Amino acid sequence: MKIAVMTPMGHVGKHLTSALIRGGIRPLLLTRNPGRIPKETLRYADAGEVDSTDPRQVVAATRGVDAVYWVDPSVVSANPLADYAQATRSIVEAVGANGIGRVVFQSSVGAEKRHGVGEIDGLAATEVALNELEVDVTHLRCGYFFTNLLMDIESIRRGRLSTVLPLDRPMSWVAPRDIADIAALTLLNPDWRGHRVQAVHGPRDLTWNDVAAILSRRLNYPVRVEQISDRQMRERYLEAGMPPGMADAVLGMSTGLRDDFQAEQQRTLQTTTPTHLSGWVEEELIPAL
Repeated sequence: MKIAVMTPMGHVGKHLTSALIRGGIRPLLLTRNPGRIPKETLRYADAGEVDSTDPRQVVAATRGVDAVYWVDPSVVSANPLADYAQATRSIVEAVGANGIGRVVFQSSVGAEKRHGVGEIDGLAATEVALNELEVDVTHLRCGYFFTNLLMDIESIRRGRLSTVLPLDRPMSWVAPRDIADIAALTLLNPDWRGHRVQAVHGPRDLTWNDVAAILSRRLNYPVRVEQISDRQMRERYLEAGMPPGMADAVLGMSTGLRDDFQAEQQRTLQTTTPTHLSGWVEEELIPAL
């Protein structure tokens, strides 16, 4: 089986690459920056330089591939949803041109809403397009990545976090390594067919108050979280250098999950993964601080 992995050095991709290698697969690693792939990894994998928003590059890079782990781009952009649409076109054309039989797609909780969830609307559009193909597709509807906290590293150092979400509302939080484990098992499992959704919810739902308490215990200093207005958060994104369209799309992910949202997939044994936030803080956040 020849498996291609998009964004192999991302938070999920680096763990998925290792899992596939351990499983006896020599994956094809597709990335804009193959020079970032460690030389040790390239002893067990092949690499290709490809821009996921360029259909011709993706078609060329995936010839002879049996299955793909697909990730839509997440880069600073003036129009991120346009980039997502181009990436969707890329994977659809690659599947059709190369007869790729299986796709595992890194989606998100909220994609089931289809519209009104900012950047996640781009993921929803990819889900819809893949479901129109007569191939086997699994959408991984992932919870909120632990690694998103790394984007707030300076605030955490100061003992402060901000969100537009209610501080006492539980939501799924998940370690990217656990998403990678589910992705590897799905790619290597020959028994599933058709179009399916697999939620990845982490070990338990957490409120932002829970997160602040866990950080405070593990970091040995108080970390406080405050709920701020949508306008304040958008201003912070703009001050950080986001183009207005990107700021709106990122903010929309939170407001879309806050306002009139009910998750389609409920937590079950199948969606629950093992890595707790406290363990991830010890292994990844504290070294980054």
